Amino acid sequence: MSDKISKGKEGENLASDFLKKKGFEIIARNFRYKRSEIDLIVKKNNWLVFVEVKMRSSDAYGYPEDFVDRKKATNIIEGAEEYTYQQNWQGNVRYDIVSIREQHGEKEIVHIEDAFY
Repeated sequence: MSDKISKGKEGENLASDFLKKKGFEIIARNFRYKRSEIDLIVKKNNWLVFVEVKMRSSDAYGYPEDFVDRKKATNIIEGAEEYTYQQNWQGNVRYDIVSIREQHGEKEIVHIEDAFY
């Protein structure tokens, strides 16, 4: 497994554990539709939340969340619309980012709610 893939899986596992501790139920991981891949789909109360996980080992080029550009957000939204259609979801929908920053061997997790729409 490449280092990039293993780092991605590590980030998704950290984000998943973090969100579970906040009371979210993990519904799906790595949902794919056309050009879209949604890292995590979680649920809490009447909210279905589509989560993009970004992990970086350095802030030299910006924070992890800075790498979710408009194109990436549009692809996530397209995938989320397909998922809600397939599941006939009638509740609320939100798009979050879980940003994981590694600094001096420590990982800082930041949950950005309603990050884009």
